[in-house]
Amino acid sequence: MRITELLNKDAMDLHAAPKSKEEAIHHLVDLMMKSGNILDRETYEACVFKRETAGSTGIGEGVAIPHAKTSAVKKAGLSVMVAPDGVDFDTLDGEPARLFFLIAAPDTEENIHLDVLGRLSVLLMDDAFRQSLMDAKDKDAFFRLIDAAENKKLAETRQKEEAAKQASSGAYRILAVTACPTGIAHTYMAAESLEEKAKEMGVAIKVETNGSGGKKNVLTRAEIAAADGVIIAADTKVDMPRFDGKPVIQTRVSDGISRPKELIETILNGNAPVYHAEGGKQAVTEESKEGIGHQIYKHLMNGVSNMLPFVIGGGILIAIAFLLDTILAPGADPANFGMNSPAAAFFKTVGNAAFGFMLPILAGFIASSIADRPGLAVGFVGGALANAGGSGFLGALIAGFIAGYLMLGLEKLCGRLPKSLEGTKPVLIYPVVGILAIGAIITFIVNPPVSMLNLWISNSLSSMNEASGILLGALVGGMMSVDMGGPVNKAAYVFGTASLINAAGDPVSSGVMAAVMIGGMVPPLAIALCTTFFKNRFTVKERQTTLTNYIMGFSFITEGVIPFAAADPLRVIPSCVVGSAVAGALSMLFGCTLPAPHGGIFVFAVVQNWPMYLLSLLIGSVIAMILLAILKKPVKETA
Repeated sequence: MRITELLNKDAMDLHAAPKSKEEAIHHLVDLMMKSGNILDRETYEACVFKRETAGSTGIGEGVAIPHAKTSAVKKAGLSVMVAPDGVDFDTLDGEPARLFFLIAAPDTEENIHLDVLGRLSVLLMDDAFRQSLMDAKDKDAFFRLIDAAENKKLAETRQKEEAAKQASSGAYRILAVTACPTGIAHTYMAAESLEEKAKEMGVAIKVETNGSGGKKNVLTRAEIAAADGVIIAADTKVDMPRFDGKPVIQTRVSDGISRPKELIETILNGNAPVYHAEGGKQAVTEESKEGIGHQIYKHLMNGVSNMLPFVIGGGILIAIAFLLDTILAPGADPANFGMNSPAAAFFKTVGNAAFGFMLPILAGFIASSIADRPGLAVGFVGGALANAGGSGFLGALIAGFIAGYLMLGLEKLCGRLPKSLEGTKPVLIYPVVGILAIGAIITFIVNPPVSMLNLWISNSLSSMNEASGILLGALVGGMMSVDMGGPVNKAAYVFGTASLINAAGDPVSSGVMAAVMIGGMVPPLAIALCTTFFKNRFTVKERQTTLTNYIMGFSFITEGVIPFAAADPLRVIPSCVVGSAVAGALSMLFGCTLPAPHGGIFVFAVVQNWPMYLLSLLIGSVIAMILLAILKKPVKETA
């Protein structure tokens, strides 16, 4: 039975002014009598008061739902009262009650009052809905509000039942793919956000994660065919041809975290454009709306994400080699540092081999993101020539983009060739012409100026005095906290790794990497410290992340702060930026250097002057914590 079926406009008073709880109940019973549902007023009213002795039916938030089930009731019904000035009703939160629903249930119907009570309670949890009922201008408006809310809730229930039915049969209405440059935090946060919102909306969803450990929960061909549409929340290259002919939304991974409902509704409402892998005209997608800037960022991040395993693995192995030489060959030839003992030489040889792949991998995967498979080999060669020709990281980055767009142009030119030559394109024309062209471009056009630029940067870093070095440390450290794993954060990290690659033992260059890492460690540690020492600034759910943020902070995973930054950016981000900038500046001031590009506290053993590095981390984290505690107001939820 619907709530609207129990309502009677004769049993409603939207402008009541009872002086006490007893007077409120008397008036509600009077209204119920007008509905014609009561056989014996005295017996029914006595049952209502008896129920109140077992515990107040004032549920809080300005709402009371007294009720009684008795043989004195002829037919189930509701009476409604709004008391704008409120009345003391012994509510659970101690606040005056303003909105009243009195339930009458006959004892011949099994638990109808509990069913109505439950459905009313769920509807009245919505603050805006409660307020709209109290502000209703007349009984018709009040009735329409109840009817609309109940229709919405019934529709949601049907959706959930349908979702459960689909899930049990292995069918999904919506599919999604999430991917971020590092494949660590954003990838899984976006997946969880989409899954939670879909569950809340009663929609069956399956999310494939393209993370650092490879693809998980991979979408099958049958699932793709059966789905209503696909959400691609990714900042790196995703395997798209499999979605040909399906409605697809392509957007940032951050939108998967912050806009899951909007993305899901776009698919459900049939507003997503149809994706065409090749040939046919493709509808406007969110990616194309975002402009060329985001597309370039995606291509760059595809290269960076594939390069990171080589950077991290090779860098940490080289750092271990340095540590071993410090222990096993103290005072040996400093020009041969890392190779003076057999054990160190082994680690450094393997690490150098990994480092040797970095720039070709960067360029190759940028090119493949732009031109798909034909760009891969051409990009690899361009990156290798940039590395050999002295243009280094910047040259490889340029080579990747040139190779990608070069191959797109070559594909268009070859589109005019006879179909009989179609099979020769990928195995002969593309690799030969593409590699020859990129070789000439990188060797004669890119390498000369970029290698000179690299030399100037290296000399500039080497000639930096203490003050300018501190300023640089503050800059890159603060950048790590601006967007918690986004483009600005990645720009600082890429600059740090590039400086590390070109450091060649220079203390300022390798000091940049130390400032970058410490800047990225501060935000999660600041949040963890603040939730530990200033608990009243956070909700119970937020405080449950304390341990996780300590672990993420010490592991150099800045993304743990994203939920806090998204919820309160004007307080969280500035606090973290200041703390990270201070930590980065102190790191440079104390002459701390880091030969490893990742690892957090686990590579502190190879940090030059690690005690002061640890002190810098502590100072920066505490400063961010204090600023955050000052800026954030205590929350009402304390338990």
